[in-house]
Amino acid sequence: MIPRSRATGRALAYQVFYRLPLPVRRRLVRLAVPKYIVGAVTLVRDAEADGAGRLLLLRQPPGKGWSLPAGLLERGEAPVVGAARELYEESGVRLSPSQLRPAVPNAVVHAKGWVDVVFTAEVPASTTALAVDGAEVFEAAWHPLDDLPKLTWPTARLLAYYDIGPLAGQFPPPVPDTRP
Repeated sequence: MIPRSRATGRALAYQVFYRLPLPVRRRLVRLAVPKYIVGAVTLVRDAEADGAGRLLLLRQPPGKGWSLPAGLLERGEAPVVGAARELYEESGVRLSPSQLRPAVPNAVVHAKGWVDVVFTAEVPASTTALAVDGAEVFEAAWHPLDDLPKLTWPTARLLAYYDIGPLAGQFPPPVPDTRP
């Protein structure tokens, strides 16, 4: 139960707040609420794979582990559009946003104000050409889900939410005290 004087003060604060002009209210809210960096990630599976399946992974600078096709959203960009754009830029796989499905969970909130919006897709690896630029991405390749290469720590943590990789079954995934 909130003490009466505190409840009255809160009610008064809300009355004052809602009498302010909309631009002033928006600025106050932006100052008061947490800020997040939003990225888009795509889990691309091989539609033709047998068994556990295969996943498209990228080796990016500094090249110490494999990661997923991902990147930051541009200002005002829809997450599904950003995911399709980043997938094409980093791997050469061109899919329309309508071909991407939201993963479950669709958004993963990380420490320090980072949110990944995650999508899934399936493509036939035998007819999907992979193309990397050699600067942002060194290599793109399909890897069996039951025998993944060394992953970057953020990728291992993200995949754990989908019960994939070395941290699968650990929910929530551990914080980076130990490396996979």
